[in-house]
Amino acid sequence: MSADTIRERHALEHVTDRLSRSFSGRVSPTRVDATVNAIHHRFDGSPIREFVPVLVERIARDELRHAPPETG
Repeated sequence: MSADTIRERHALEHVTDRLSRSFSGRVSPTRVDATVNAIHHRFDGSPIREFVPVLVERIARDELRHAPPETG
């Protein structure tokens, strides 16, 4: 695994943590993690990886903001 891949994974862990805190009480951490992972996979095969975590966070935040709140 390359250093860039490790950095990207580490950045995505931070994205998941930030979004979990931002949507605490509205969306479960499991749902945040699934959303981040699904969006991240949209970038599979993209040759330029530098901004992938930033793009994933923006898209995930928007999707979670518009998602219905979870109950129970």
